[in-house]
Amino acid sequence: MDRIRVATLQYFIRPISSFDQFRDQVEGLVDTAADYKAQMLVFPEYYTVQLLTLEDVRRPIRDQIRTLARQKDRYVEMMSTLAKRHHIHIAAGTIPTIGDDSELHNECFFFGPSGAHSSQCKIHMTRFEKEEWFVKPRNEFRIIETEFGRVAIAICYDVEFPELARVAAREGATILVVPSCTDDRQGFLRVRYCAHARAIENQMYVIHSATVGSLPMVPAVSLNYGLASILTPSDFPFSRDGILAEGIANQETMVIGELNLTTLLESRETGTVLPLHDSVASSEVKKHVEVVTLA
Repeated sequence: MDRIRVATLQYFIRPISSFDQFRDQVEGLVDTAADYKAQMLVFPEYYTVQLLTLEDVRRPIRDQIRTLARQKDRYVEMMSTLAKRHHIHIAAGTIPTIGDDSELHNECFFFGPSGAHSSQCKIHMTRFEKEEWFVKPRNEFRIIETEFGRVAIAICYDVEFPELARVAAREGATILVVPSCTDDRQGFLRVRYCAHARAIENQMYVIHSATVGSLPMVPAVSLNYGLASILTPSDFPFSRDGILAEGIANQETMVIGELNLTTLLESRETGTVLPLHDSVASSEVKKHVEVVTLA
């Protein structure tokens, strides 16, 4: 497949009064992406915290998050149905889940057009996840085979660690999906700058989705600063600034663009620079590291 059209969300989180209201918002967005002939739609990290407003928000947040995790099966069924109905790939953002180890994790489910799904758990926890929500990391890193090539997922803070994207690119991934949830501009820019760096150094497309809006009654998501984008390598065949498309910060919107996969693969072979090809393995670098102490 030479070209695919993708859509990514600036998802507006707002208080809700029923699961059906949440479903209506999600379903409307998937319907819209399908109307625009998108073959993949990306939701952000933790947009599912809307569902916390159905419960007692005065309870300790660590208890609320475990309650939210109990919505996982209902949520997976909903997203699977929507993917199948519209024959679309959905990177369905994240929801807290409880693993076989009884620990809480932050998990992104990825659905194919058949409704089948895989998932990727967050590997690096932010401080509020560790210290307030008691969310635990997982070590498995999955690369998902699709009809348009291989896709990897780096959840928010994960994209700030270059090793994951490099592994994905060396395994043939051409698209990196980055669902994020950030409360302030500094946090957003940490994710955005690193996401663009991953696009450049690995010669891959990066699709960034973000939460906007606010839930003042829910700690850690009482504010949101976000802007969705589709990022490219920085070379002549791509957009001048390496930004194929982006929204306007903090507005509810959907960002849509077309990825030329042939151009991307050609850039890995004939680009002005070849950072993926020219990179030296960390094990090789370590052999030549010298620590010098000055008098």
